[in-house]
Amino acid sequence: MTTEHDGVRDLLAAWAFGALDPADRRTVPLHLAECESCAAEAERLRETVRLLDGPASNGPGRPPAADILSGALRTRLAAPRVAAHAAPYAAAVAGLKALLPEIEGRWSTPVVHDWDVHATVAHLLAADEHLARLLGLDTRLPLSRIPHDTHWGKAWNERTAEVIAHEYGRTPEETVADWAAQADELLTAPEALDPELAARAVMLMGVRLPVADHYVVRAFEAWIHTDDIGRALGLAVPPPPEAHLWQLVHLAVRILGLALGRDAAPVLFSVTGGERWVLGSQDEPVRAELTLDPVDFCLLVGGRYTPDEVPRGTSGDEDAAQNILDRASRLAWL
Repeated sequence: MTTEHDGVRDLLAAWAFGALDPADRRTVPLHLAECESCAAEAERLRETVRLLDGPASNGPGRPPAADILSGALRTRLAAPRVAAHAAPYAAAVAGLKALLPEIEGRWSTPVVHDWDVHATVAHLLAADEHLARLLGLDTRLPLSRIPHDTHWGKAWNERTAEVIAHEYGRTPEETVADWAAQADELLTAPEALDPELAARAVMLMGVRLPVADHYVVRAFEAWIHTDDIGRALGLAVPPPPEAHLWQLVHLAVRILGLALGRDAAPVLFSVTGGERWVLGSQDEPVRAELTLDPVDFCLLVGGRYTPDEVPRGTSGDEDAAQNILDRASRLAWL
C-alpha cells in the first residue's frame, strides 16, 4: 500500500494539470477516493492551477502572460519518474515541451546571442549531446569534425555552430523532435534512474563532476533557454520548483567556490531563504557579506544578469563582494 501511495503522490501535480498518462487516469481517482491526505494535497494543487488561470500578476521584467502559460502547462505531459538528481532535468524538459506549442510559427523570433527560436532548440540538442555521448547513447547528429584536442570552450562553441547550421537545413519540427527524443533517452538511461551509477565522476565541459551533477547542469541550461524563449515570445516562464531550484543553487555555489579558490578575499554569501557559505579563504575573517535571491543568483551564473545589474544586498568590503559577483558571471557558457 505504501508503494501505491508514494506512486500516486508523485502523480498529483500531473493530475491537477489534467496531464496524466492514460494508464494513470483510473488509478489516481480511485486512490483519492480512499486516501484523505492525498485528496487534500490534490485539492491544494488544483486550487493552485485555478489561481494560474486567474488574472496575471506581473513581476519585475516579466511579461503579462501567466494565463497563456497556464494553457501550456495543462497540456504538459507528466515528467518521467527518475532519481532525485535527474528530476530537475526531467521537469525542465517537460517545461520546454509545454512551451513549444505556443510558438505558433514564430521560429525566426530573435532569442539570445544571435539565435532565433529554432537555433536555440538546436543549441540544446548540441548541448545535451555531450552527456548523451558520454553515457554511450545514440545521438541524432552527424559526427563532429572538431579536432579532439580543441580546448573544451572553443569546442563547445564550434559544435553549437556546427549543429545549428545542420538544423537550419531541416524544419524546426524535426529539430524539436530530435531534441525531445534525445532528452527522453537521457531520462531513461540507467544513470538517470540509479544514484549509484550516477555517482561516477566524469570530465565534461571543462569540469570533473559526478554524472548526477551533470544532469543538474543540463536542467540549468534547459530552464535558462526556456526562459529565454518565453521572454522573446512574451510568455511568462516560472522558475524551477523550489526543490529543483535549490539543487541548481547548491551546484552553482560549489562550482563558484572551486573557481574562486582558497586565496580570494572571504565573503559570507547568502541565498535568500536558504543557506550561507563562506566563499574564498577559510583562514581569515570575513570581509564582506553578500545576499542574492536564488533565481537572481542562477540568472547571474547563467549570464542573464551582469554583476552590476543583479539585485543584491551587500555590506563590508565592496571589492570583495564584487569579486564574487564578477567570478559568478564568468561561469556562464549558456
